[in-house]
Amino acid sequence: MAETILDYLETAVKRFPGRPAYRDDSCTYTFSEIHHLAGAIGSRLGALGRRGGPVAVLMEKGADLAAALLGVVSGGLCYCPIDVGMPKERIRQILSSLRPVAMIASEKLTGTAGMLYEACPVFSFEALCETEEDPLLLAEIRSRLEPADCLSILYTSGSTGVPKGVAGTHGAVINYLEWLDSRYAFGPEDVLGNQVPLHFAAANHDLYCPLRFGCSVYFIPPDAFMFPKQLVSLLNENRVTTVLWVPFALGMAAKLRAFEKERPEFLRYVFFIGEVMPVRQLNYWRSHIPEALYVNLYGCTETYICCFYEIRREFAEDETLPIGEPLTNVGVCLLKEDGSILLPKEEKSAEGELCVFGAAAEGSYYRDSDRTAEQFIRRKEILAGAAGEGILYRTGDLARFGAAGELIFCGRQDEQIKHLGYRIELGEIEAAARGIEGIEDCACVYDRKGERIMFCYEGAERSKKELSQALAGKLPRYMLPGKYVHVERLPRNANGKVDRGRIV
Repeated sequence: MAETILDYLETAVKRFPGRPAYRDDSCTYTFSEIHHLAGAIGSRLGALGRRGGPVAVLMEKGADLAAALLGVVSGGLCYCPIDVGMPKERIRQILSSLRPVAMIASEKLTGTAGMLYEACPVFSFEALCETEEDPLLLAEIRSRLEPADCLSILYTSGSTGVPKGVAGTHGAVINYLEWLDSRYAFGPEDVLGNQVPLHFAAANHDLYCPLRFGCSVYFIPPDAFMFPKQLVSLLNENRVTTVLWVPFALGMAAKLRAFEKERPEFLRYVFFIGEVMPVRQLNYWRSHIPEALYVNLYGCTETYICCFYEIRREFAEDETLPIGEPLTNVGVCLLKEDGSILLPKEEKSAEGELCVFGAAAEGSYYRDSDRTAEQFIRRKEILAGAAGEGILYRTGDLARFGAAGELIFCGRQDEQIKHLGYRIELGEIEAAARGIEGIEDCACVYDRKGERIMFCYEGAERSKKELSQALAGKLPRYMLPGKYVHVERLPRNANGKVDRGRIV
């Protein structure tokens, strides 16, 4: 079995040299071409002599960006993709924290990159591609790479307002891909339709499946998701068989009735990850593309993808989809408030903090040992009888066990409120509301000053009385919102998740 991403790359170019690996509307790279580009870029970066150091990459999403990231890995370094659409001040914050040993930018962005951070060399992607390969250097770099080595540093929002960098390993991604191979029939004829930006952990699925399975990735233009007819046409023209999208993207297709005139003809797998998938919107997909397998994936930047649930039964619109069970070589447990472990045989309504260990808990917070020590804890300090120095990651998510022992996501610890003397999960209110006719999507926040639950929703506007009556049939009185706000669109962050901090 492969130990690092470079092992996959070397195998792929031998097996599928002339097949397309990465495509967008501007260019296509075969496996042979992507191997050559990665070798050229890796030779130049490897010559810097900064093994394991971080390289910031400022490029638009597409086949060129995929080549650049693989080039960084080939050079024995780790990459940090930067969202070029972010405000410049936030990019400066990330670069200041990262302290990159080099930066790669598209030719039009090299000047901007140099102004944002002056303490390292800036290379244009186009110039790096012209570097002469150094086979001996590349072979030496590859021989020294190990599964525990850092593959990427991805920045997420920090509770203090400062972005936090999460260092992920080769081993975590490889464990996911090997699990994928053990469960699903991926092969060279598959085409993945990419939606997730490459600066998010979930995009590793699209970035590395080609290297593992010989399939190809088509980078769908972001604008296509706003135009249903164009989106479906692109999926069919490119014979897309698999998508891993965030629920917001899937939901937009459902809200805009994307499949009324034409439906995706080639889809076999529909994976989704990132937040709770509304059942009404999932049912729209299932009713129009019933032959596809739908899989709810769970994970966070710190753990990558660690749990899954295959949708094989009908769900009511007010039900919450389970997150299921852990992947191979991954363990999970639910930690109660008193520090003890919640067992599946205990009361089914009991909740605990979801903790992850095994192959999915090998990361850390980059250059932040204190935060790492708080969240990545030695297993034997939590789990009685746990052997060795294995690490357990505390996700901050709340979950419970379902009737069949499957995990069910209940919300965030920081979204649990105390109202009228009761502990309330705002996610439970949202799940109940999604079953109300006309509600397309919704989010709850707690107004601590006014001591009331605020319910914000998209869809058909309804009166407070109508909504209260509908929810009263599903929730106890103390959980009913005190204010209802109708909006055309819920505020969302860059990866499509609802931004509750912007709900007023």
